[in-house]
Amino acid sequence: MAALINVPAKARRGDVIEIRTLTSHIMETGFRHTADGALVPRDIITSFMCRYNGTEIFRADLFPAIAANPYLSFFTVAKESGKFEFEWIGDNGYSSSASAMITVE
Repeated sequence: MAALINVPAKARRGDVIEIRTLTSHIMETGFRHTADGALVPRDIITSFMCRYNGTEIFRADLFPAIAANPYLSFFTVAKESGKFEFEWIGDNGYSSSASAMITVE
């Protein structure tokens, strides 16, 4: 699945920056039924994690009430140039990852 990541390309040391993520996933709750009455199996992203230069800075647990294509936004402090790594884990062996770089001046 595809992910859209928005991380500033540059920031000054100590700046508070916003990170926004959007990933493509249907997020089936497991509560719906098909036209013939069969239960549609649950298929959701259950956790999201962000690491900044290898250190975890944000984690979220997601539940069936989350919408399809989950959007997450959070803030962190720009400390040093480096890499943000994003990971989504879900039901049925689902796993997706993305990364973005930042230059801190």
